[in-house]
Amino acid sequence: MKILLAGPRGFCAGVNMAIESLERALAAYGAPVYVYHEIVHNRHVVEGFRRRGAVFVDSIAEVPRGGCLMYSAHGVSPAVREAARERGLTVIDATCPLVRKVHWEAQRFAQAGFTIVLIGHRGHDEVVGTLGEAPERMLLVETPDDVERLDVPDTDKVAYLTQTTLSVDDANQIVERLRRRFPRAVGSAKEDICYATQNRQEAVKALLDESDVVLVVGSHNSSNSNRLVEVAREQRRTARLVDDEGELELDWFTQDDNVLVTAGASAPEELVGECVAWLRRHFQATVEARPLRDEHVEFPLPLELR
Repeated sequence: MKILLAGPRGFCAGVNMAIESLERALAAYGAPVYVYHEIVHNRHVVEGFRRRGAVFVDSIAEVPRGGCLMYSAHGVSPAVREAARERGLTVIDATCPLVRKVHWEAQRFAQAGFTIVLIGHRGHDEVVGTLGEAPERMLLVETPDDVERLDVPDTDKVAYLTQTTLSVDDANQIVERLRRRFPRAVGSAKEDICYATQNRQEAVKALLDESDVVLVVGSHNSSNSNRLVEVAREQRRTARLVDDEGELELDWFTQDDNVLVTAGASAPEELVGECVAWLRRHFQATVEARPLRDEHVEFPLPLELR
């Protein structure tokens, strides 16, 4: 067996910022620090912080008045921000800057009188937060067929935005359908899908011809991790999503396989190393690092922690 270790993989700048923010908040304010939704979509990261005194909540009402609250990397709606103000909470905003950019674009298009089509997955934390910016003007689509069912008051004033962690190919298909139906539709000046999501998808695509099996390390509620699995399966490769080595099964692999290993943007590198070690132990696998490009992006910590 040969392991092709894709690069880039694992933590993106937004995840690094959010994790460091919660570490600093626990050190500065002490436990408990409340976090609105999971800080990032990774079970191991969340459980580790829970053991250290972070409390993950789905409602502002769960946070005691005057408590310390952090917004997760996925962002929140204006209604959540207002509820936190009314409760007198000390707020630390760890929203990823790329998600915040989509929120700003939603505000801008709404103020200009556009109907905004948000391309994303219903119920995802990021999508819920973005929809909250202009609920009376935003419509959610998940597939190209959804575009045909849209009912907008003015076909000449349609704008579109995308969830940052989508499949690039899937998003492009929906955008193409939108532009065919609404020729004057406009998007943001710079596409919304984040650099890390694109880079990880492109790295997988570049290595699929050499791969028999694709192993994605990431949690099952991680959108960008699931998109990596989809990218591989669209090219008829066997692809598995695992949280850690404990989910690996011997009958997924053979001694002669080339196994492409990557990780979603919220998966710790140590989990990748454990999965690689498992494959080496059971199949005497060799490892070949295959970086597509380097990443040097860094995001500043929230103002409250600088």
